[in-house]
Amino acid sequence: MKTKVLVTGGAGFIGSEVVKQLLEKGYQVRVADDLSKKEAKVPANCEFLRVDLTNKDAAVRAMDEVDYCIHLAAKIGGIGYFHKYPATILSENNKMYSSVFEAAVAKKIKRIIYLSSSMVFESTDSFPSKEKDIGKIPPPVSSYGFSKLVGEWYCRSFFDEHGLKYTIIRPFNAYGINEAPGEEVGYAHVIPDLIKKILAGQYPLALLGDGKQTRCFTHVSDIAQGIILAMESSKAENEDFNIGSEKEMTMLQLAKLLWEKCQMKKAFKVKYVPGFKYDIRKRVPSSKKAKKVLGWIEKKKFAEELPKVIEWIKMQ
Repeated sequence: MKTKVLVTGGAGFIGSEVVKQLLEKGYQVRVADDLSKKEAKVPANCEFLRVDLTNKDAAVRAMDEVDYCIHLAAKIGGIGYFHKYPATILSENNKMYSSVFEAAVAKKIKRIIYLSSSMVFESTDSFPSKEKDIGKIPPPVSSYGFSKLVGEWYCRSFFDEHGLKYTIIRPFNAYGINEAPGEEVGYAHVIPDLIKKILAGQYPLALLGDGKQTRCFTHVSDIAQGIILAMESSKAENEDFNIGSEKEMTMLQLAKLLWEKCQMKKAFKVKYVPGFKYDIRKRVPSSKKAKKVLGWIEKKKFAEELPKVIEWIKMQ
């Protein structure tokens, strides 16, 4: 009998890639998603439940006869989104944790794979950020970062009390096709936001803050590969992993690269506009643990993948 995997949020950006790779590997897949994102698409060749996972009965139904749950469903967006909806993020994500984790215990699944976030390292001054730093650094100051850290505590607490095995995955700045730009600046992540502004002819190009903030970008297919490797590995039981490229770049460097890849005829020029309250200056992972324990490797090259993202956004 095929191993059955529930992917919550499986119609979303990272979730749909996880579902695709699971199906390619021969797993039986059930997707639970409320389709609240306009770009959400029901993946083909899997069982689909349109459900609100804050509802406990819906979560139990989704978890029926499941071996593993990959929990990606969350209230998520770019920096503008989590400044505008801090209470919604905290409240809705916590309701989902309670429903999903309690359902996983009730249905006695083998393990829950929880997608956390690099935002749990929001308050760190230690780089590159290592998994073991989590117990030493102050908690995140944004509601989104804090809500993702709370999910990590759910993992540990439900194991301590109920024996529910877990794996925590922290992706660092996913990019790729199928992530639409937001209606307002900051509602999506930085790459689709910048591409949208460049293609719309904004000149000079507006950058939030001073452009010196740094990030490391990881292709969504590489992140999905890491999630599945963790699910498949017994060594990943009750462990946490950073999954991300360690190649750091400033937002100014990113904007210039996107400008070039969009083949703009005007000379590159930016203007700096006031940023948001919680805009992390630096975010760099150590992915050594994932490489050593899971055999994870980053396969996609950033400069080669960006034109595909640009073309996809043009077609939207």
